[in-house]
Amino acid sequence: MMKKILVPTDFSIQAENALKVAAQIARNNNSEIHLLHILEIPSQMNDAITGATPIPEVVFFIQKAKETMRFIKEKSFLKDLTVIDSIKIEKASQAIISYSKENNIDLILMGSNGTSGIEEIILGSNTEKVVRLSNAPVLIIKEEITEFNPKNIVFASDFSEEIKKSFGKLLDLVYAFNAHLHLVTICTPNSFKTTALTKKIVQEFISNFDIKNYSTHIYNDTNVEKGIINFSNHINADLISLCTHGRTGLSHFFTGSISEDLANHASKPLIVYKI
Repeated sequence: MMKKILVPTDFSIQAENALKVAAQIARNNNSEIHLLHILEIPSQMNDAITGATPIPEVVFFIQKAKETMRFIKEKSFLKDLTVIDSIKIEKASQAIISYSKENNIDLILMGSNGTSGIEEIILGSNTEKVVRLSNAPVLIIKEEITEFNPKNIVFASDFSEEIKKSFGKLLDLVYAFNAHLHLVTICTPNSFKTTALTKKIVQEFISNFDIKNYSTHIYNDTNVEKGIINFSNHINADLISLCTHGRTGLSHFFTGSISEDLANHASKPLIVYKI
């Protein structure tokens, strides 16, 4: 269950959008929110922290961060919720991963800037590094969501044996919001399977789970990422979910140039589970 939710914050509007969604999930699940700010201080300053007399700039940065955290915790949308705040001095992605492990975090929520589309999320950003390394699922929020209540969740997969454990974690989210789960296989010219074989694979996969509110789909497109996006648009999905190997992040889904379709679609929330 989602009892501990981690929201890294750089005090930006994107981070606040993620925190607002975390607050909504926390209310539904009686969860506690862990609000984490990371100070990425230059190494010469970092060395000074452990010294007997920390340099004034470092003390100033820490003090200002504490003041901002106090201000955030007083926001109305966090009223009556348990919010634990922390400040770490470390590289951002490393700090998020280490904090998540140390505190047994169940879900990480990250805000991301929508200006450069999904390319900014997937490739080379702190978000991508967290997705690649995190054992906890990572929910990426691209814009403000006044009511996070996903009723149509897409799960795009090849439904192989290795994703069963990660799929079980996704079901916690599905049940929490009483959502309809759309199980979709994307068929492309490079990964063609007959309809009969595809249906057999999916049915064998879901026979291991007690799912009632779901439907299965086969969607044909020129590549996997376009298929996920176009199918999600077609059913008006509220949330896209994927499983990925930690060793490659999402690079097996998003290789080469990122299509315009993906960039335009970047507003939908995306949750990623590591296999």
